[in-house]
Amino acid sequence: MNFWTLFLEIWYIYIGLIFIVSGIDAFKNVDDNRKYGASLFWFILAFLFMVGPYVPKEVNGFLVLGLGVLSAFKVVNISKIEMIPDRFRQTSSDRIGLAIFIPSLIIALGAVIFSMVLPGLADPALKVSDSVFGYIAIGLSAFCGLIAALIITKAGPQDAVKDASRLMRTMGSFSILPQLLAGLGAIFTSAGVGQLISTLMSNVIPNGSALAGVIAYCVGMAIFTIIMGNAFAAFAVITVGIGIPFVFSQGADPVIAGALAMTAGFCGTLLTPMAANFNLLPATLLETKSQYTVIKYQAPFAIALLIAHIVLMYFLAF
Repeated sequence: MNFWTLFLEIWYIYIGLIFIVSGIDAFKNVDDNRKYGASLFWFILAFLFMVGPYVPKEVNGFLVLGLGVLSAFKVVNISKIEMIPDRFRQTSSDRIGLAIFIPSLIIALGAVIFSMVLPGLADPALKVSDSVFGYIAIGLSAFCGLIAALIITKAGPQDAVKDASRLMRTMGSFSILPQLLAGLGAIFTSAGVGQLISTLMSNVIPNGSALAGVIAYCVGMAIFTIIMGNAFAAFAVITVGIGIPFVFSQGADPVIAGALAMTAGFCGTLLTPMAANFNLLPATLLETKSQYTVIKYQAPFAIALLIAHIVLMYFLAF
């Protein structure tokens, strides 16, 4: 294990520690026997993040199935969660003002800067994957954002841990949905779903039509993301099934077309309840009358953005 891979593991261990705190909080704050299932869910998740790479894959698989069973029995999203008092929230808002957005900006800018700088610091002989640098960049930028948040709010590290645990318990089993859906995408790719889609689309897309290929690629990404709830999971399948044979083969720049295809998938994210942590959880926190309220208001923008992606891919990628 090289330095960069070891450094990346630090972030997974830190996330695992947050899960352990969430499990302890769930055990303390659930009054009935469901506290055992709720705490077990977080402890299993902590084990997977911290120790998962070093145990047999079969063990990880059974543990993931265990998470599914615990979620199915609805023992996870039932913890009593201590919310921030309204008076304290209003007072803090008046005191901090727009400065509260500084940590978010630091995270965004830091992720870009670190992802550009870190590869230049590594020994090329190590052949470290770009994705490793991406994950490390996100972790470093999040750490910088956390420091900025602590300075601005004058909170302590214990407050950060407490709020992180509160957020995880609020999300509950929804928190692992992106990972599961991304895994499902890998399974679909290995099972040849992309090739099947390619075969079916060959009877629909006119031969040699770049515009038809672009429309199919963007719309296919959005639709498959709606089904799976995760654009990353959809990307591999739709790129193999539509992107490569009907867009890239027509001479499209794979960098431009691939990037726009991914964000076209995000248009589907705005439209699906499968992206529960993006669409259903906010509705729950806002206590809206319908759990689909967020999706309803996002839908017009998602459709407009999807059309814009089709236009941009056609004119920029060719």
